Order: sequence, then structure tokens, then C-alpha cells
Amino acid sequence: MHNKIIHYQDIGLVPYQEAFELQTVLFEQLKQIKIRNKYREKSQETGNYFIFVEHPHVYTLGKSGKESHLLINEEERKNKSVDFIRTNRGGDITYHGPGQIVGYPIIDLDNFDLDILAYMRLLEKVIINVIGLYGLKGERSKGETGVWIDAQKPTARKICAMGVKTSRWITMHGFALNVNPDLNYFNHIIPCGIQNKGVTSLEKELGYVPDKEKIKRQIIDELSLQLKADFIEKKLY
Repeated sequence: MHNKIIHYQDIGLVPYQEAFELQTVLFEQLKQIKIRNKYREKSQETGNYFIFVEHPHVYTLGKSGKESHLLINEEERKNKSVDFIRTNRGGDITYHGPGQIVGYPIIDLDNFDLDILAYMRLLEKVIINVIGLYGLKGERSKGETGVWIDAQKPTARKICAMGVKTSRWITMHGFALNVNPDLNYFNHIIPCGIQNKGVTSLEKELGYVPDKEKIKRQIIDELSLQLKADFIEKKLY
């Protein structure tokens, strides 16, 4: 048992905007506690949350991203039933859709003695360790957030995208691990704004679709280990 607790819920298939609004409510709640704590003699503890979700087809563009990295027009998007949403995370453009495991930690980094760079490296380590259980060697790519296969080779391909927002050391957004999404959707964007590098999935690398529920449990176990926190299920949505 650890003295830090993270409440979590797997909310299933939820449109991006709905999940974003849920994140925002939790994020603002924690932020307001920290603001009020500045004026209190006795501080109120901030909570920590984690959401698993899967999204219907959507392209999301981070605040520093370029819309030119979206390569199809509105009519083509309608034909493919894929939304396009500008959002407030860091990073450029990415795709979310069925077959991904998306994880959104909404946590107070002060509770874990982490700065944003250490936090991003921790998230990468979690995914590297989890896909390592399946015999895959995940790697970091210098200057590029996320987890890659063959990062230093011409065949470099991303298996997990990451992008976060922080304010007063509260985080939102997170990671998207490709288990078995339709990778063709990545052909219509320049993923994360990175030219000439591919995207892959566990299914493509392994030749079969691993059990998503098992992977989620492995992610929780690894996050618990790295953050030294206990994950307790709680209805958040």
C-alpha cells in the first residue's frame, strides 16, 4: 500500500469532446484547490484521477500544431465519419479511434515530486515497460515525445502518442497506445507533425491482437509502481 491514491475509471467509448469536458471539470477542481491553498493556513489535499477511454474517429490538433498537417478536407472527413477538433494540449496533430487505449491522468505533479519533463519521461517508461511484456522494444526518440519502435532507424514508427497540458502542476490529456486501430486513418495527417516516420500498432508488430483489458491492467500496475500510488476504482463519469 502507498500513501498516495489515484481514483480511476474506464469510461469506455466516449466522444472526444465529452471526455475533454470531464477532464476539464476534474482539472479545474484540482486547480482551484491549489489556488485556495495559497490563502489557507491548513492546505486541502488535491486529489488525483485517471481515465481510460476509447474515442470514435477523431483528429485532434494541439495548440502549437499546424492545420496544414491535416491532409483531408471537411467533405472527405464526413465521408470517413471522422471529426476534427482543436484542443489545448501540447503537440501537433494526432488521430484517436477505436482500437486505441487512451489514458488521461489528471494529477497534481506536486504530489509526486515531478516536474513536467520527468512526468513525460515517466509516461514513456510506463508504455515502454508494458509493451516490453509482449517482447517489443519500445524506445524514446530524441526531441520527439512518445514511444517508438526502431527509433534510430529509417524504419522508425510510433506506437504511442503523448501530449499533455499543465497548469499549476496539474496535468490533463495523456497518451494513446495503438493496440489495433485502423492505421489507414493516419495516412490523412502528418502525425505529430513529424514527416517521413511511420505509425504502428501492437497488432501490426505482434501479428495478433492482444487482450486490451489485460493491457489496461498492466498499465495501471506499471503506473502504480512508477508513481508509488494505489489506483482505486471510482465513478468519475
